[in-house]
Amino acid sequence: MISISRIAENLGVDQSQIYPYGKWKAKIGLDAVYNDDGKRGKLVLVTAVTPTPSGEGKTVTAIGVSMALNLLGRKAVVCVRQPSLGPVFGVKGGAAGGGKSTVEPMQEINLRLTGDIDAAGAAHNLLAAMVDNHIFQGNELRFDIHSVNLRRVVDMNDRALRKIVVGLGGKSDGIPREAGFVITAASEVMAVLCLSRGYSDLKRRLGRIVVGYTEENLPITADDLKATGAMAAILKEAMQPNLVQTAEGTPALIHGGPFGNIALGTCSLSSIIFGLNHSEYTIVEAGFGSDLGGEKFFDIVSRVGGFNIDCTVIVASIRALEYHGGLKFEKSESRPSDNLRMAALHKGLENLTKHIENVQMFGVQPVICINKFPSDTEDEVGVVETFCRTLGVDCSLSTTFENGGEGCKDLARKVIDASEKEFKNVPLYSYDESIESKIGKIVTKIYGGDSVEFEPEAKKSITLIQKLGFSSLPICMAKTPLSLSDDPKKIGRPRGFTCTVKKLEIAAGAGYVIAHLGDIVSMPGLPERPAAENIQLDDSGNISGLF
Repeated sequence: MISISRIAENLGVDQSQIYPYGKWKAKIGLDAVYNDDGKRGKLVLVTAVTPTPSGEGKTVTAIGVSMALNLLGRKAVVCVRQPSLGPVFGVKGGAAGGGKSTVEPMQEINLRLTGDIDAAGAAHNLLAAMVDNHIFQGNELRFDIHSVNLRRVVDMNDRALRKIVVGLGGKSDGIPREAGFVITAASEVMAVLCLSRGYSDLKRRLGRIVVGYTEENLPITADDLKATGAMAAILKEAMQPNLVQTAEGTPALIHGGPFGNIALGTCSLSSIIFGLNHSEYTIVEAGFGSDLGGEKFFDIVSRVGGFNIDCTVIVASIRALEYHGGLKFEKSESRPSDNLRMAALHKGLENLTKHIENVQMFGVQPVICINKFPSDTEDEVGVVETFCRTLGVDCSLSTTFENGGEGCKDLARKVIDASEKEFKNVPLYSYDESIESKIGKIVTKIYGGDSVEFEPEAKKSITLIQKLGFSSLPICMAKTPLSLSDDPKKIGRPRGFTCTVKKLEIAAGAGYVIAHLGDIVSMPGLPERPAAENIQLDDSGNISGLF
């Protein structure tokens, strides 16, 4: 590994503008982030097909492309989200890449890095505490305690905290009311941290957070509670992007950790802006498929940041395509026959087709990356390559997990070629459209559904959103990542389905409206055998089992 001061120096950042956390990681001062000399690099978005529960290597690919570009003599950085401890100890494990395509120091990145997620959680929970304290101290703002919509947060999968009651005990213990927890990655404070362009913007956004309503349905905000200043103070250092490196010494920005199925699903604006101002290519990954993190990047992040996406990579795996073709992979079973796998692969290509169409809908011609797994055969890879050629879409086989940057060189060359074509992004909808119209376009155009059904609570929320003047905000969809629909059992490319909007929430600080589809939850639970069972610390301080 290269010292973090050398990594910063290679990016043209003065040593006075970085704040080291040991030898391998550092914070970057905001002055360096917004030091714009007018030269903007290319922005490359990495998205994916609809994944299996284990993921298909999107982060691995984003890291690999950045390393390969540097091997080809191009100056590149990679921007990825900070892993949440929930998935780290849950199903998917860490989110710092894998094999020879990682960001380092991997264990520290996966476990807590520089404490940004902790800071977001502390700022959020301070606000929640001030809400209950205000009600306890006389409720001058006249909260309707049944309409307090700010839940507390914790960076852990814990289904037992989804619905709770606070204030139990005696008179000095608060006012009893129903409450709950969401995972920190779903916190609006995390979204605010990722979308803010500096401390003044941070304070404005924090102050707009709606924490509840009066009995007359008037919103009560963090500013009303006089909580904004203290929250901003907690987030002061967390606002600064974290600089680390890949396994091959390529600069990497790890900043912000919003989930892709609930929140924005991408890293902070400040980390992306830093990359664009200090490199030729900035590689950004967005959570899950083009229907979630991809759509949100095009419709929210890039429009707030003023970015144009120059190239989009869609990561596909043979495993995912065969899964969406109906093939089930059970650890207890032997490998399915070649005929079964090939039949499922051909059917699963429908899912890839829809994700290609989605990216093209935004005015970009994608590059397909086949992320190679050891079980993939040449015949299977050939099917996907031939299919992409028939659609006129570039395709590349990546072995970056096994071979690092060398295994991603062909994909990097195709990224360079695509980036030179200067695609102009096309928004899916106008912000001035109605809430129903915006949701309808996402469902019918991006998901491929027939219609949208709004439950009574959702209809009531739309009326309130219109009354309060928030209907011109973009939509952040919260839905399952395992299907293009809102039902995780509908694999492949489902057709003829209706999406159900159960409720909507105003995220005025982040600047969007959250639409909850299907049975999505914002506090995940642990699986029967959580990854935490495999993690150990030996007597010498070495950690094992963390992947």
